Amino acid sequence: MQLILGFLVLLGCIFGGFALHGGSLGVIWQPTEIMIIVGGGLGALVVGNPWHVLKDTLLQLKWVIARRQRDMDFQRELLLLLYELLRTVADGGLRALDQHVEEPHNSALFQKYPKILAEPRLVAFIADNFRLMAMGRITPHELESMLDQELEAMQEAMLHPSRALAKSAEAMPGFGILAAVLGIVLAMSELDADIAQIGIKVGAAMIGTFLGILMCYGILEPLSNAIAGRVRSELSALDCVKVVLCAQLGGKPALLAVDAGRKLIAPEVKPSFAKLESWIAAL
Repeated sequence: MQLILGFLVLLGCIFGGFALHGGSLGVIWQPTEIMIIVGGGLGALVVGNPWHVLKDTLLQLKWVIARRQRDMDFQRELLLLLYELLRTVADGGLRALDQHVEEPHNSALFQKYPKILAEPRLVAFIADNFRLMAMGRITPHELESMLDQELEAMQEAMLHPSRALAKSAEAMPGFGILAAVLGIVLAMSELDADIAQIGIKVGAAMIGTFLGILMCYGILEPLSNAIAGRVRSELSALDCVKVVLCAQLGGKPALLAVDAGRKLIAPEVKPSFAKLESWIAAL
């Protein structure tokens, strides 16, 4: 809804202002200009990026359009799952984790938290690093260093779609100029025509520049920023898991270790410590 509302305001103000200024909206409809600009940008996107980045870009755009938010319920499930995993270690030792981290989707513990199971990257990160902790001795500093490197590599990969769209946005004004130049060439080839007809063709050519700028600043750049925001949201959950694991290895009780991760949650969906205690008391 937010995405649709934003685009309605954007397009309504731009085209509405043009119409109020006395312009005809029919003049803006130039299919050939649109084909040159959109087709050129799409082709450049395909040429400049590997297939997996294009696939990830489509998936990220789908998420942005759906606008699925990680709400308080998601944070509750994440913190309670981490707490229960830590209590499993405290009660049964590290080997007690095997039944949960080897096949998380078949684990009764993970199945209690469907919103977490719906995030494959997060589930894999939790399972892999709890398994790492269960395999043998590792100090908190060693684990933190390893996880920092892993998160840095993940962030780089997850930001590829956002950067690809940003590059395409930067190219849109250039493709708009290209479409305008081709339109001017056509207009110049008919100088013997009526001056009004030449003016119409020159005006249609200028629409190419307008559409290129609109695609850049009005569509692709906002979508790139929305994808980058989604990546930051996903990484915050992974950072939460990292901090909880390091606090656990540092000797903190399960509740304090989970609370250390709670502090990294975004303020708008971060539960208070009292709320966290009430969730754990209700287990």
